Amino acid sequence: MDELAALIDALVYTRSRNEKLRLIAEYLRATPDPDRGWALAALTDGLDFPAVKSSTIRNLLMERVDPVLWTLSRDFVGDTAETASLLWPAPDTHPAPPSVSETVELLSAMTRKSVLTELPLLMDRLDPSGRYALLKLATGAMRIGISSRLAKVAFAQAFEVTVEEVEEHWHGLTPPYEPLFNWAAHGHDAPDTANMPTFRPFMLAHPLEETVVDLADYAAEWKWDGIRVQLVRMGGETRLYSRGGDDISGTFPELLDILPMDAVLDGELLVRGSHQGGEQGGAASFNALQQRLGRKVVSKKMLAEYPAFVRLYDVLILEGTDLRERPWNERRAALEALMPRLPA
Repeated sequence: MDELAALIDALVYTRSRNEKLRLIAEYLRATPDPDRGWALAALTDGLDFPAVKSSTIRNLLMERVDPVLWTLSRDFVGDTAETASLLWPAPDTHPAPPSVSETVELLSAMTRKSVLTELPLLMDRLDPSGRYALLKLATGAMRIGISSRLAKVAFAQAFEVTVEEVEEHWHGLTPPYEPLFNWAAHGHDAPDTANMPTFRPFMLAHPLEETVVDLADYAAEWKWDGIRVQLVRMGGETRLYSRGGDDISGTFPELLDILPMDAVLDGELLVRGSHQGGEQGGAASFNALQQRLGRKVVSKKMLAEYPAFVRLYDVLILEGTDLRERPWNERRAALEALMPRLPA
C-alpha cells in the first residue's frame, strides 16, 4: 500500500495532466501484478466494498477521539478520509503494511458487522498517507482529479499501446485485469473479447479544420436532446453503455430485448412520454430523460411514464462483421438496411 499511497499523494498535489499521466504510468510499470491491476481498478471506479461507508469511518473515529475534535477537524479539512487518516491514534506496535492485493482481499471479505473490528486492524498497519489511501480505496470515492479515461490513457502510455486498443478489451475484463497486463506489458496475445457484449470506442465526428468545404461530402444529423449510448448484443447477452463506457443496462431494462442479432449500434438514448415534448409519441425533453438516469431500481410506473428508446446513428459491428474500417456511407447503408429488422 505504501507505493499506492505515494501515488495518490502525488496525484492530489499535481494539476498538470501530463504529470498525472507520467505518475500513473510509472507506477503501473514499476508495480508487480496483481497490485497494479487493483490500483488501476481503484482509479477507474472499478471496485466496490459495500461494508465500508463514510458513516462507518466516522463512528470508528468518534469512538477513539473526542467527538468535538472530530467534528471541528472534519469541518476544517473537508474530507472524511483525510480527517480520519490524520486523527487515527498511532498503534503501540507497527506491523508490516499490507499489499494492495491483501487490502482488497480483506475489504472484500468484510461484512457490516465485521468491518467494525477488521477495518481498525488495517488502519493500525498504515501511516497517515497509507490510511488515506486505504479509506479512499474502501469507500470508492477517490476524487483526486483522475477520470477513468485519464487512467486508461496512462495505461496506454505506460506500455506503448493505443487507448483505443485498451478500451476495445477493457469492458470484457474484470479487476485486476491480468490478461490486459499480460498483453500490454508482457507481449502475450490480446485478450479475446470479440464475442463478449463489451463497449467499443465510438466512431465520433470531429470539428472541421477546413474553412472551405464541399457540402456534398458531408451529412447532417438532428441534434437530439438525450445522451449518446452504445447498444451491444454479443453471445446472447445485451448491454447498454454510456459514451464514457459505463454499463447502464440495469437502468434501462426495456432496451435489452430489442436486438434480434449480434450487433454494436451507436445512437441517442431518449424517452417518450405524455409530457415535456413527447405528447405525440416523439422524443421528450432531456428533463424527462433525467427522471430515468442514475436509478438502480426502476419501477413499473417509471417504465410506463418514461419509456426509453434509442435513435440510431451508426452500426459498428453487425453479425460478426466489423464495419469500423469502412467509410461512414457504407455503415449508414448497412444501418438503413438493418432498420426493418428492428422494432419501431
